[in-house]
Amino acid sequence: MTLHETISGQVKAAIKELYGANLESVELQGTRKEFEGDITVVVFPMLRVVKGNPVQIGEAVGAYLVENVEEITGYNVVKGFLNLVISDTYYIDFFNLIKGTENYGFVTPKDGDKAVMVEYSSPNTNKPLHLGHIRNNLLGYAVAEIIKASGKKVYKTQIINDRGIHICKSMVAWQKYGEGQTPESTGLKGDKLVGNYYVKFDQEYKSQISDLIASGKTEDEAKKEAPILVEAQEMLRKWEAGDDEVVKLWKTMNNWVYEGFDQTYKTLGVDFDSYYYESNTYLLGKDNIEEGLANGVFFKKEDGSVWCDLTDEGLDEKLVLRSDGTAVYMTQDIGTAIQRVKDNPDIGGMIYTVGNEQDYHFKVLFLILKKLGYDWSENLHHLSYGMVDLPSGKMKSREGTVVDADDLIKEMAETAGEISKELGKLDGYSEEEKSIVYKTIGLGALKYFILKVDPKKRILFDPAESVDFQGNTGPFIQYTYARIQAILRKAEFDWNDTVKNITLDNREKELIKLLEIYPEMIQNAAKDLSPAIIANYTYDLVKAYNSFFQNVSIFGADSEAEKIFRVQLSDIVGTTIKSAFALLGVQVPERM
Repeated sequence: MTLHETISGQVKAAIKELYGANLESVELQGTRKEFEGDITVVVFPMLRVVKGNPVQIGEAVGAYLVENVEEITGYNVVKGFLNLVISDTYYIDFFNLIKGTENYGFVTPKDGDKAVMVEYSSPNTNKPLHLGHIRNNLLGYAVAEIIKASGKKVYKTQIINDRGIHICKSMVAWQKYGEGQTPESTGLKGDKLVGNYYVKFDQEYKSQISDLIASGKTEDEAKKEAPILVEAQEMLRKWEAGDDEVVKLWKTMNNWVYEGFDQTYKTLGVDFDSYYYESNTYLLGKDNIEEGLANGVFFKKEDGSVWCDLTDEGLDEKLVLRSDGTAVYMTQDIGTAIQRVKDNPDIGGMIYTVGNEQDYHFKVLFLILKKLGYDWSENLHHLSYGMVDLPSGKMKSREGTVVDADDLIKEMAETAGEISKELGKLDGYSEEEKSIVYKTIGLGALKYFILKVDPKKRILFDPAESVDFQGNTGPFIQYTYARIQAILRKAEFDWNDTVKNITLDNREKELIKLLEIYPEMIQNAAKDLSPAIIANYTYDLVKAYNSFFQNVSIFGADSEAEKIFRVQLSDIVGTTIKSAFALLGVQVPERM
């Protein structure tokens, strides 16, 4: 039983004994820094069942707790807040308990527990990954790692949008203007090469539209009749018919893109357990629609199209099959979800990491799967996130104004290098060592800046601001970790003894309190699907450590026991920083 649980139980017992009333719940919070105490009991909610002055009630409950809870050594009441002083012994015992715990805060999944599938990335194969994909990948990966740490088995997956008119646009442009270019012949990553031809298509398309309008066509007519678009549409028809030549080109160009994506994923530090391809899944779902028709989940209109009526749920009617029998996106999403559970029968829920412009789509998808009777549909979540903007404005893929993921990662490392050189933080390092640290700092800055923000919020990403070595940034936290490693290297004495009888400085106590709530932070972040909880917890821990470091002498401690304890405390704080950052996919350098 945790101390919070013990206190809650004893407060309820106090109210029962002192006032003959039953208290359903007890509100506890950390004591504000300006008052003496560690844990505060909020008295005001008790007035629902106990009539009286909140200060007098607080005094009576405080006296009862000091009498009945060994860990509580004193109390004070400020208005309706009962501040409890917890003994140093409790905090030291707790510290010694977690000191040797491997993967502190993590829960091991139990045999037979249901797994969670997390989908993220899910790019189109006609362009490189961009800044928006970076937020998607970082969110999906971090949420998967946090859920895993909270005690669940996790599958990481993505669905690759490898078919459709957008793919054919890149293919047609390459055929017409590529002159046989390959990633090898150009030295370009495959995704960049293909993306260049997507941009080239748009340029030619716009040029042809202008020519057609000049020849007397309306804008709508010109957009439909532009020869290069007609060619792309014809190529799509051939692909769907299985034309050997078109399919061969499609496979070749897609493979170029996959190799490019893999390089970016490796650099970004994200991974996947499985891949689904829309070219394989776009026919899924039709059988499920037929089944739903037979069960009354769907209905057919006069033109033969099939719909789901969601008006009772406050939504509208949703098309699931066109009148000519072809599928819509919803059809294949239904089929893909069902297929994933067939592939992994232990799945008990799924999380879709997709931008907030798809909020309505996922409401509908989840409702339809529920109507079809799948029990796992109760555990479907849309990890909806806001756009990422740059100070320069909005990005557009087809116009080539997108912030390329690889370019941004490179720029982040360069920015980290420039700032590190100015601060002289890596004097004595070889150029190769510096390069590795710059990349670690740059990527850490990028990831932390994006993940510290609640997923639902839009982000204005400023690369220079993110690499600041002060404030709520990745480099500030990484620097504190490196500082701790320097302290441990300096501690050239045996600091493994268990320390018990010392008096804690308030800053030491504050650090142990923060360490105590790390497991709770992991559970909260998993429940809310919010890596921001872990990011901001880590920042709070680092701020508290820096206050300790600046005000409490480690090696000049009054006693050997205090010196050993402070080195041990530094070690565990460092380990927790590294653990929390690993959940976010952020590495920490041993030296900085």
